[in-house]
Amino acid sequence: MRAVLWDMDGTLVDSEKLWDVAMHALYERMGAVLTPEVRETTVGGSSETVMRIVYEDLGLDPDPAAMAESADWLHEYTGELFEQGLPWRPGARELLEALLAAEVPMALVTNTRRDLTERALNSIGRQYFTVTVCGDEVPSGKPEPDPYLRAAELLGLATAHCLAVEDSVTGTAAAEAAGCPVLVIPNDIEVPQGPRRRHVESLSLLGVDDLRAIHAELGPERLSA
Repeated sequence: MRAVLWDMDGTLVDSEKLWDVAMHALYERMGAVLTPEVRETTVGGSSETVMRIVYEDLGLDPDPAAMAESADWLHEYTGELFEQGLPWRPGARELLEALLAAEVPMALVTNTRRDLTERALNSIGRQYFTVTVCGDEVPSGKPEPDPYLRAAELLGLATAHCLAVEDSVTGTAAAEAAGCPVLVIPNDIEVPQGPRRRHVESLSLLGVDDLRAIHAELGPERLSA
């Protein structure tokens, strides 16, 4: 294990609950009610994917300009919530500190747009991450492998030498497709088991040596930059 690649929303910070508030506010603004079933399909999705789901759910014309305006409104609303402070997931901050002390390079790999990620980093702290990759900086966001491939490229490492940490089906699929072994810390959505995935209930149960052991257990499937 030469690096750890972190998802943000739902993995490091419990921001999915703030996204819930923002998504319900967006639907209220559009004169509709967000169902739990539709909300579940948006968890971990890129901005474009979420807007496609919303507009299809509401039976609206997928006009690019209208969808972009809705996405901008949603991100601005969420950003204001982020700036009130992001709640850490149990054990996340302590594990970041331990990895930093052990001089293990880390990347933040998120589907969240750069402008909102920067606002989140005001709360999380930039000092932990050697590189950060956002969903609007790659050809395709998660569940495509592009964000994880880009993070490994920026670190100058093969993805097989990087342990990804995720909480969602979307993010786990992206990391796995990129060639990363994946530590899954489930949050609100159940993530299926898989041969390249290790499920652990909470980051608070883990230290740096545990991450190394999980990476070694899952083993390199292929070496890719």
